[in-house]
Amino acid sequence: MNLVTTIIIIAVALSTILAIVSFWLPQMTPDHEKLSPYECGFDPLGSARLPFSLRFFLVAILFLLFDLEIALLLPLPWGDQLSSPLLTFFWASAVLILLTLGLIYEWLQGGLEWAE
Repeated sequence: MNLVTTIIIIAVALSTILAIVSFWLPQMTPDHEKLSPYECGFDPLGSARLPFSLRFFLVAILFLLFDLEIALLLPLPWGDQLSSPLLTFFWASAVLILLTLGLIYEWLQGGLEWAE
């Protein structure tokens, strides 16, 4: 048997065993107290599901976008070892310029303003 077949057999066996064991375990039926939110011993005063501002999501998406950009540009110092380092630096610069222009556009449109 090769390694892939062995891994597949182990994965199927483990999944089957876990599925069978889950039926043997007792079923929990939570009551109203366990389902209610806990606020330091006090009864909840309002709904726990408050709507979030879309600005938080915008800032989070911008953070993820620039975080991904940094992660993609981290290996750039080793780009001079490639066969065409100028092309690599050109495309990296193009990505940086495009994202910077997008950030400037978002800033000018007022997407990063907290006060309305």
